[in-house]
Amino acid sequence: MADPSTYRPAPGTIPESPGVYRFRDGTGRVIYVGKARNLRSRLNSYFGDIWNLHERTRQMVTTAESVDWITVGTEVEALQQEFTEIKQYDPRFNVRYRDDKSYPYLAVTLDEEYPRLQVMRGAKRKGVRYFGPYSHAWAIRETLDLLLRVFPARTCSAGVFKRAGQVGRPCLLGYIGKCSAPCVGSVSADEHRAIVDGFCDFMAGRTDTMVRKIEREMTEASEKLEFERAARLRDDVAALRRAMEKQTVVLGDGTDADVVAFADDPLEAAVQVFHVRDGRVRGQRGWVVEKTEDLTTGDLVHHFCTQVYGGEHGETDVPRELLVPELPADAEALAEWLTNHRGSRVSLRVPQRGDKRSLMETVERNAKDALARHKLKRAGDLTTRGKALDEISEALDMRTSPLRIECFDISQIQGTDVVASMVVFEDGLPRKSEYRRFIVRGATDDLSAMSEVLRRRFARYLDARAETGEVGVESADDPAAPDGEAEPQVGTLVDPTTGRPRKFAYPPQLVVVDGGAPQVAAAAQALADLGIDDVALCGLAKRLEEVWLPDDEFPVILPRTSEGLYLLQRVRDEAHRFAITFHRQRRSKRMTESALDNVPGLGDVRRKALLRHFGSLKRLSTASVDEITEVPGVGRRTAEAILAALDTGKGSANGAVPADGAASADGAAPAGDAAPADGAASASGAAPAGGAAPANGAAPANGFAPADGSEAAPGGGAASGGGGAPAVR
Repeated sequence: MADPSTYRPAPGTIPESPGVYRFRDGTGRVIYVGKARNLRSRLNSYFGDIWNLHERTRQMVTTAESVDWITVGTEVEALQQEFTEIKQYDPRFNVRYRDDKSYPYLAVTLDEEYPRLQVMRGAKRKGVRYFGPYSHAWAIRETLDLLLRVFPARTCSAGVFKRAGQVGRPCLLGYIGKCSAPCVGSVSADEHRAIVDGFCDFMAGRTDTMVRKIEREMTEASEKLEFERAARLRDDVAALRRAMEKQTVVLGDGTDADVVAFADDPLEAAVQVFHVRDGRVRGQRGWVVEKTEDLTTGDLVHHFCTQVYGGEHGETDVPRELLVPELPADAEALAEWLTNHRGSRVSLRVPQRGDKRSLMETVERNAKDALARHKLKRAGDLTTRGKALDEISEALDMRTSPLRIECFDISQIQGTDVVASMVVFEDGLPRKSEYRRFIVRGATDDLSAMSEVLRRRFARYLDARAETGEVGVESADDPAAPDGEAEPQVGTLVDPTTGRPRKFAYPPQLVVVDGGAPQVAAAAQALADLGIDDVALCGLAKRLEEVWLPDDEFPVILPRTSEGLYLLQRVRDEAHRFAITFHRQRRSKRMTESALDNVPGLGDVRRKALLRHFGSLKRLSTASVDEITEVPGVGRRTAEAILAALDTGKGSANGAVPADGAASADGAAPAGDAAPADGAASASGAAPAGGAAPANGAAPANGFAPADGSEAAPGGGAASGGGGAPAVR
């Protein structure tokens, strides 16, 4: 534990201007970012008696080993800089208003010729009108189901819409009256857009006008003795009223506002937000955050606004009015910052009476209930995770609990498309941003693949430590150090150019491999070759869920009710899912490759243009150079390269590149010619049914290029698993 006085800035060196300050740990990683109107006054508050500080603040200043700052011109600039750096560094001690899910919106794609009504999540795009957010997607679909009989607009995807137009027959919704079927020309583009505009008006709050209009049409139809049409209009009015009942008016003046309330204790705070548009509650969101210091309600409001409305991951539609329980100290600067984001004036207010005050009290009750539920759930989760980690450390005879666990798994089919996965659990929870995927080339079996992956992972770790001066350097306090050697500088495990942790820079306390004694022995040998002796290792075998340790003749048997065994199973199953998903992606890509893929200078756009122009690869292969150059963007040199590639690949049907046909050792079938029994790719070397593995475990004869040492990181977290994959041809 560091003493804050050891890194306290010298007196008079801290400016009194506005700015942003950053606390860093011993590795140089930013652990806290804050902003201040007066940097000197704010920073000095951290370096008094640490026992007078908030518990989390005390933990932060004793974890940090340095502090730095930057100055800006105004408090609004400090707000923007604080938001940017929190997003960039993701400091562990900052209050984080975020959860693990995105909230759905009801979106209308007004930028299309025939606008579509659909559920959308994620980043917003121009030309699309959004209503929401909603707590659940089913709430949107339920509302849509009611309104489609009144506003029969298109809801199908572009592919379904195009296909219906080609066959000249609408989908089921067109037959039951919940779509006007613009795909087959039942309505024109202008008529369909009028239907969509009516839907948007209704969702925007002009409900009474719409109901009166339909009632007037119903009366006119009845007077003309068109009773069937009048009955349909009557049902439409009933559907609109049912939809209106789901969105009760809470603010009679039609206000657009977000109502924010908090409930907190000394360590945590719960926040609830009601999104009110045109006087109706359109959606609700909630978070529970850790308090890093003794924060007032105004401070919580400040952090909420800068993070939730700050950028690409927040609510880009800032409301005209923000109703909060207490104004922050920088309320004027915050309102100006929000105004810049919205593009028009935004006001922060504390409701005092009337409907707005009543709604605020409702939101506060929701926040208190959310905090109470969270504390009960968290107590159970922490107890269970702590028990599981303690059981694992005791069973494996570890000195401390394994706070970081890494698990590795191999997935392949008879030596083709060999891939590996690495999943990370920290404090018993998955850390998906740390997941990694490996492409393995040159491995002969699961054991050699496991050895290669572990060597690549820990070689990167050793390289990172050597780069930062933490490997092979002895401290001057070490009696074994050479005389006169200076004490090394503290290295950094973060990239100085990005401020983010280096890949593979943090070692695990425990490595788990999917398999039994052979896999554990191979992993132990790989670690020993690299000189890694401070990382525990075990393997979890699927058959009896046995835990194997290096050099042990018999496995460790954990009770079936053990929380430690359950955690190891979760880690192993996650690694298996992640590996097999990546294997299926690579195998599917390989089986759909085209001879055009390898033509230099020919990208995806021009490949599609060629296929649209000629209709098939067969016609393209019989075309002349002059005919190919008629396609926009294709020159003579590229046309000659295309014909050369197609001449080379004429042995493949429709230009598909065949699966690796290298013969296996001892005359076994080529890799990829046999399918497993259930069609699923097997992880950790499960042998395919009906296809004998090569004798003595030999892999297919060569056919693989040397590994290039590159690791592929997952896009945004773990890919989702699925059902059985199709058999390899």
